[in-house]
Amino acid sequence: MNRFFIDKVTGDKANISDKEQLHHLKNVLRLKVHDEVGVSDADGNDYTGVIISIDRKQAEVKVTLNKAARENTVKLTVACAIPKNTRFDDVIDFLTQLGVERVIPMRTERVIVKLEEEKAEERHKRWVKIAQSAAQQSQRRRIPVIEHLADFNDVIFKGGDYDLKLIPNLSGERKLIRDVLAGHKPHNIIVLVGPEGDFTPNEVTLAINSGFLPVSLGDTVLRVATAAIAVASYIKFAFGD
Repeated sequence: MNRFFIDKVTGDKANISDKEQLHHLKNVLRLKVHDEVGVSDADGNDYTGVIISIDRKQAEVKVTLNKAARENTVKLTVACAIPKNTRFDDVIDFLTQLGVERVIPMRTERVIVKLEEEKAEERHKRWVKIAQSAAQQSQRRRIPVIEHLADFNDVIFKGGDYDLKLIPNLSGERKLIRDVLAGHKPHNIIVLVGPEGDFTPNEVTLAINSGFLPVSLGDTVLRVATAAIAVASYIKFAFGD
């Protein structure tokens, strides 16, 4: 069933008025009155709906709440250094499909890509659209939160809301990620993914002093995008999500 995202449901009605989603509904999927669709609101509530009218401004849907729909038991945030070229588009796409709750584009000491404020805002708007499209494709109930570009230090110092904090890196004393996950039953995890060239020793020390656990993803050195996707996949698999 095709899924659409709205801000809220009023009574038993939902209006799909976002231009891109309405275009997708009318001109790509060619849905008609009486066709069924899935609808999710900003709170992550899941509905089954039937289209009752379509015009050039909106599609009106009569909806029924799906009470049995299940939230992920483990919420995962991935803070990822900006890789070269446009690979962060792929990071957003795949992390959304994997069920990540929040993605934080991160500026670290060794990040090669330098985004000025205006350029960063343009990228953020594109990443939000990519996340919405990937959430529709993968039938997610909620679009992940795509935060604005943040400095490494800011991410570290705002880590108090997580009950498991991980920093995969390439040197120093580390445990395999599988061994760390086996000893925890977390509800809210954050993982830091470093840039080409890894985190600096100072960054790793700062993270450890802030409660992050250094972990290894294995013997091979992964590209930034590959590391982000690999660690998210492993955590989701480990906790059955």
